[in-house]
Amino acid sequence: MKLRTLAAVAAVFAALAGCKSQYEILLSSNDVDAKYKAAMDYFNNRKYLKSAQLFESMSILTDGTERDDTVRYYWALSNYRYKDYYTAESNFGKFISKYPQSPFTEDARFLQLDCQYRATYRWELDQVPTRNCLASIMEYVREYPADGAHLEACQEMIRDLSDRLDRKAFENARLYYKMEDYLAARVALRNVLKDNAENAYREDILYYTAMASYQYARLSVPARQKERYLTFVDDYLNFVGEYSESAYRRELDAMYRRSQRALGKYDGIDEELEMKAKDFERERKALEKGSKNN
Repeated sequence: MKLRTLAAVAAVFAALAGCKSQYEILLSSNDVDAKYKAAMDYFNNRKYLKSAQLFESMSILTDGTERDDTVRYYWALSNYRYKDYYTAESNFGKFISKYPQSPFTEDARFLQLDCQYRATYRWELDQVPTRNCLASIMEYVREYPADGAHLEACQEMIRDLSDRLDRKAFENARLYYKMEDYLAARVALRNVLKDNAENAYREDILYYTAMASYQYARLSVPARQKERYLTFVDDYLNFVGEYSESAYRRELDAMYRRSQRALGKYDGIDEELEMKAKDFERERKALEKGSKNN
């Protein structure tokens, strides 16, 4: 009885072995030519998981041969096309280290950067990966010619990553304004521009700087208000000097006239002086919406 059972089990395993697909047979084969042809066929037919597995299994057999750089490059490229960006980045890195002079190296460098770029986070989250990726892209752009095949894509990534860093810096500083710590807000906002005068959110930063100084003056004890309103006047003039047509202008103009009245330099009647922040915000959003539609 036991012998018959063992025989039956053996027959099942033999049948299963006989049912192996051609792909499975190739995967365990040592026939490099057959594996290479099949891997390329799978790749060209967009079956990237299978091509990646075949190129990976082949890499041991081709190590040290003329075909090895092609195998390792297409292994990483298959990972990339399969959208396994984590594995692709690692494999492109290994390829670049092993074959720095390969004809595939420039493309491998760019695709590794693209994998790194895809692993960065939106502006609200940790921006360490953003800074690292930006540094890597800048290094790539310096190393390869200005008319390189991937220059436009690199420039677009640089713009996006730089914008995230600018937004993060601006929003971190603006947080003090939202918390109504106006002195800290003004200091933090000015420091953002001190660190990077070309911040993409410069208009917003200058607006909130002026608003922070105005609110700080307004809430100060009477003995300190004059000097603090004068600080606001400086911030206001800085803003209008750069952004005379800004959607923020009408609101800041009203704040300016209020400060002048507090300083005893304005005694006119102006309905804008009675408008509240929400009114200005509503008006500003309508103007911004209209400019976008145009």
